Amino acid sequence: MHAIISKNIRIRYPRHFEVGEHSIVDDFSYFSTKVKIGRCSHVASGCSIAGGKELQFTLGDYSSLSSGVKIWCGSDDFVKDIVTIISPQVYKKIGTIKNNFIAGDVCVGNFTAIGANTVIMPCNNIPEGTVIGALSFAPPSFKFKPWSVYAGSPIRFIKKRNRKNVLRQAELLTEELDKI
Repeated sequence: MHAIISKNIRIRYPRHFEVGEHSIVDDFSYFSTKVKIGRCSHVASGCSIAGGKELQFTLGDYSSLSSGVKIWCGSDDFVKDIVTIISPQVYKKIGTIKNNFIAGDVCVGNFTAIGANTVIMPCNNIPEGTVIGALSFAPPSFKFKPWSVYAGSPIRFIKKRNRKNVLRQAELLTEELDKI
């Protein structure tokens, strides 16, 4: 089965937009960075993933972003620099005038989930099996541990996740999908 990708999404860099089989990208989502979505994954409606064509967002296999998730691969610090977009013409002339721009890839591993309206800042590696509760805020370069549950603003560890059960379910799902 091919991926299902809504016609009602905005992709700024379509040559760098990849979606795995059995995955779904729902309506009204916006992508302005390189994107790679794995197998059997879901991006719900109204998600925004931004950062520019030099940066990468990756969503692993069997993973999901709930509605309204915002993922930033690049962001101003909002304190020390001007907060504006610099046009390519000006950038070519003077280079960046922002000294405190926060930029880095965001990788969301396999068997992960991010709850509704959560914000993930740049330079984050969310490891396999990690889930983040709704309305959470993950600052840049947060140190997540695999197979853990996090929530809150500021984000904090809640408890360990049942790895054995999740992997067993994924194995059963994969077996059935392979029959199709």
